[in-house]
Amino acid sequence: MGENSLGLTEAVSMALGGMVGGGIYAVLGIVTQIAGPATWLAFVLAGVVAACTGYSYVGLNRLVADDGADGGGSVTFVQSFTGNSTLAGMVGWTLLVGYVGSMAMYAFAFAEFSIALPGVPSRLAGLPLRPVVSVLVVAGFVGLNLLGAQATGSAENVLTAAKVLVLVAFGVAGLLYATTVSSEQVALGAAEIASFGPIMAAAVSFVAFQGWQLLFYDQESVRDPLEVIPTAVSVAIPVAVAIYAIVAVVTYNIAPQAVQSNPHTALADAASTIAGVVGLSNAGAIVISLSALFSTGSAINATLFSAGYFAKGMLTDDLLPDRAGDSSASGLPTQTLLLLGVVTAAFTAYGSLSAITSFASLSFILVFGAMSALAFAKRDTDRIAATWPAVGAVGASLFFLLMLYHLYTAERGTFYAVALIAAAVFAVELLYFERTVIEREIPYLDAGDSAD
Repeated sequence: MGENSLGLTEAVSMALGGMVGGGIYAVLGIVTQIAGPATWLAFVLAGVVAACTGYSYVGLNRLVADDGADGGGSVTFVQSFTGNSTLAGMVGWTLLVGYVGSMAMYAFAFAEFSIALPGVPSRLAGLPLRPVVSVLVVAGFVGLNLLGAQATGSAENVLTAAKVLVLVAFGVAGLLYATTVSSEQVALGAAEIASFGPIMAAAVSFVAFQGWQLLFYDQESVRDPLEVIPTAVSVAIPVAVAIYAIVAVVTYNIAPQAVQSNPHTALADAASTIAGVVGLSNAGAIVISLSALFSTGSAINATLFSAGYFAKGMLTDDLLPDRAGDSSASGLPTQTLLLLGVVTAAFTAYGSLSAITSFASLSFILVFGAMSALAFAKRDTDRIAATWPAVGAVGASLFFLLMLYHLYTAERGTFYAVALIAAAVFAVELLYFERTVIEREIPYLDAGDSAD
């Protein structure tokens, strides 16, 4: 297997796999609670900002390549254009925590959908089955990624094709049901469009659009990355926006109560209602539940694969401890994959993910906005126009503030937990990257090291 084994199809699958798996099944309920029937607009607004940040990433990646360096993601951009290794490393560590939080969220959701299937018990030998399934699915995808990029890309193609086909079929059938069978007029939120709700909801939903930028860490495995990745990003983001918007309209109009009270099963309830027209109510619910498994599974797969390459790049730049993996390894370092898997399994087994996933959301918003601002600073080059990075930077800044406001007003406990996680991550980063300065300023630490 050659290292450069991923083509355009696999790249699009990776980008979609990292987005759709979390967007529909993880944030639809909370976004709908904020925006109501205008939820579709919230996804569109978030998608516009994501597309602008995607443009920024593509432009910065080409500038890095023009300078003769290998392409890269956020860490490479910060290091190349600011020359600040400490800042680059702190960005990288923050993103790694965000990726772990995202994978933990996907594994949590995968297990919830699994035990909701007919005949699957919620407890086994007196113990809850959910944490066991979550840990096992993480372990399974760690094993798959250890087989190499070709196996990972092929699996992602199958998983992404399955979930996209099911969700598109669900959306089309749902629109037909809402316009021809249902006696209720389709609600698109005309009154809410002019309110602040969709903008607030867009901030909360932004985590659903983080998957595309994982491609920038996979360039070692992509054939002709400077051509394939921009195309994949330009395809994946609009497709994700379209899927989110259609599914949001259908689910809100067909299962409005379920969206509010039990969002994890809202799509299954809507699918059951749609399929009930032809006497296949149970089958419709099962198919959409299986789609949820495909979606969350592919999101774990895509995120783990790309986070592994991301960590490998940080190892190469001496931004992670050597014991975290071998940067000279061909493909993904085994130790790095195992470490990511163990930490993800620990988070997802714990069971309370609101704080870590909210921290992940804020991390992505902050870094995406920073990269857009960095691209705007490079607007005088022929690689980058000013408009799109400006929209990305302003939009991400607004989303960051709105996300904090939402957590403070609606989820006060989560807000404080996120603040504690941020403080802990920041402290560990400072201890690692400024360890030489700390040893110099605190003589007894240096003396202790010498004694060893």
